[in-house]
Amino acid sequence: MSPRRPTILDVARAAGVSKSTVSLVVRGSPTVREETAKQVRAAMAETGYVYNRAAANLRASSVGLIGLVINDLRNPFFTEFATSVQMALSAQGYATVISNSDEDGALQAQMVGSMIEHGVSAFVISPAYGQEAETFEQIARAGIPCLQVLRQVDMRGDLFPFAAFDYARGGLLATQHLIAQQARNIAFVGGLPDRAVTTERMTGYLEALRGTGMAPRSFPGRTSRAFGAEMAALLSRRHPEIDAAVCFNDQVALGMLSGFARQGRTVGTDFRIVGFDDIEDCGQVWPRLSSVACDIAQFGRDTAAALLDWVETGQHPPPMRRAPVALAARESSLGFGSEGKSP
Repeated sequence: MSPRRPTILDVARAAGVSKSTVSLVVRGSPTVREETAKQVRAAMAETGYVYNRAAANLRASSVGLIGLVINDLRNPFFTEFATSVQMALSAQGYATVISNSDEDGALQAQMVGSMIEHGVSAFVISPAYGQEAETFEQIARAGIPCLQVLRQVDMRGDLFPFAAFDYARGGLLATQHLIAQQARNIAFVGGLPDRAVTTERMTGYLEALRGTGMAPRSFPGRTSRAFGAEMAALLSRRHPEIDAAVCFNDQVALGMLSGFARQGRTVGTDFRIVGFDDIEDCGQVWPRLSSVACDIAQFGRDTAAALLDWVETGQHPPPMRRAPVALAARESSLGFGSEGKSP
């Protein structure tokens, strides 16, 4: 019996990388770090692996595979982002594997490992918090291109470029708008205090309050409608002097909207609210919700384009990119009879 021909899996095991990384090396992809490529070539020599170019060309006729890992697909903001990325990649002939980590770092690491084993060419990750090393170290070892979006948990921008919206400016615009509407006591509601994204949104809020004589008031918590409704009741009961809020996101703001409605308080006059993200629901509820508008559909398309440039041409994205925001002002902050949008 003739000896078994070495396979790409044998090379991957010998090199300690994924089979997709070996595939990228044998095809001469510029996306794999030189150190990893040398490691793979040494393993090929050690195992006696011979690259079958005819078979590889046949495989290459199928679409590439991109891993898209999202922290919370229940949130419409992240759902729209994932949809936009998937559609943009599909238009260029790529298939997408989409997974919801459900804010679970361990689950995220498990899903990423499985995607690597199934041969994804690249990742887009809106990461969960916790166990970050387990997720990103295995991607680094595999040498697979990976974009972090909307949240940054690994600071190595050279390995994992980061793109998000200008959260600090969004907080500034929202707070300045409420000040212009004659709000006297403005709170920041929602968001966990140890998260960078919360700090960034609060930075703009604090900057806008500086010099106004207003004391900052923050009420950290979950980024959910249930928390927003709870906060509407709490503010009415314990802090009647607070007459406006910048909310961490639209989910919190929509919860406050319904919470105040239960109490018979009129949002837009008795209490003014600005959310963050400007999801579709903002324009469908009543009173319509003012929000920091993030063009998530365009952001998704830009993310897909940057990733494909990296995968196909080796054009590495910048370590950090911030997309612009605007304020979509509606009845929840303006009162009734007017609507506006500031740059």
